[in-house]
Amino acid sequence: MPWLFLAVSVSGALFTLNAFRPSTRWQLLGISFFAAWLTGELVLWHVAWQAVATALFVALGALEAWPGWLGLAITFASWAGLLFLECSARRSSGVFEDALQDGAARAPRNGERVPLRNVLFPLLLHDRRIERVKNLSYGPYGRRNLLDVYRPRAWAEHGAPPGGAPVLIQIHGGAWVIGNKGQQGLPLMLQLASEGWVCVSINYRLSPRARWPQHLVDCKRALVWVREHIAEHGGDPALVCVTGAPPGGTSQAMLALSANEPGLQPGFEDADTAVDACIPFYGVYDFPAVFAVLKGNDRIVHRLMRMITGTTVEADPTLFAAASPMTHLRADAPPFFVIHGAADNLVPVTQAREFVARLRAVSREQVLYAEVPNASHAFDVFHSVRTTHAVRAVGQFLARIAARRWGEPTGEPAAATHLDAGDASRPPP
Repeated sequence: MPWLFLAVSVSGALFTLNAFRPSTRWQLLGISFFAAWLTGELVLWHVAWQAVATALFVALGALEAWPGWLGLAITFASWAGLLFLECSARRSSGVFEDALQDGAARAPRNGERVPLRNVLFPLLLHDRRIERVKNLSYGPYGRRNLLDVYRPRAWAEHGAPPGGAPVLIQIHGGAWVIGNKGQQGLPLMLQLASEGWVCVSINYRLSPRARWPQHLVDCKRALVWVREHIAEHGGDPALVCVTGAPPGGTSQAMLALSANEPGLQPGFEDADTAVDACIPFYGVYDFPAVFAVLKGNDRIVHRLMRMITGTTVEADPTLFAAASPMTHLRADAPPFFVIHGAADNLVPVTQAREFVARLRAVSREQVLYAEVPNASHAFDVFHSVRTTHAVRAVGQFLARIAARRWGEPTGEPAAATHLDAGDASRPPP
């Protein structure tokens, strides 16, 4: 029993160490990511299961020999590391506040506490106040051209706001090969919908059946559908923002930076594909460079490249450059709020830093940046401490965008009345 307890304690400590520094070796990339992600965002759950396991081992006599005492010391050290991660997550509110201050003279404070339900029930991604209108078709490619609309359920009884509510489009991630509109961005969409926004989550064609830029073309086609039909669901087609995670983070950055480019919207070249703001989460901004994460196995790299684009960067560097937001920087880019985890082992944080620096050098609009300490890739998929702070910060940023669009004083932004007040009408300008 002492030796078994020691082995379990070492296993738990390895999860903690990995959360601080996930591996970038291609052999361990996937498993290291999942372990870091689930450990870093479910800290208190890890402490809980380790505490239960420790109590059970002690009751069964694990401390009758020195390996058991060593295991207990390792367990205490692991708990200390986990509690440090929890404190780091709670301090991330300051990181988001600093990012918001960079773009305005005065920013609202994130002083609210993290709801206990977000910690105890991280996978409870449902809000009975929100209506989800499922599987609306926006294009000709079947289920991969479907979208869902999230809006306040109270609108069914009281009506949508006069003139329409602001709209957020969510583009899911999955490396261009997997993913679904119902799997990501839910904490943000549910919160914004509860505050009177209309949120739209889209599917798009996936590789290997689809090849770049078909993924992006679908995103633009969905945006055109929103312009034409979102008023039917209470949205304002004149105020549309976009968010997502890679490749959603890449596709929506491209969406924002390639507005109205005819070559990327075949068949609807004259449609308006501009957006009012862009919030990329841990996006890929230099397409060729991201494959460097898998350096050491050219076969895997080339297979992924061909799966997504039909070619390789060596054979067609122009195509890969065209697929990178970094090569589409423009002075008339919309406002950006770039968010990236400092411990992301799938998309290096250096991509975000360089993208922000270059975009700030050319854009006439604000470019906010939050680099979240100890945050892994996909940290916002379910409720967590970091997710809560990120959602609040994005909500504040978007409230400013809505206030500016509607001619309200940006010092006191208000996108829509909160549902708790029983009224989902838009405040007058």
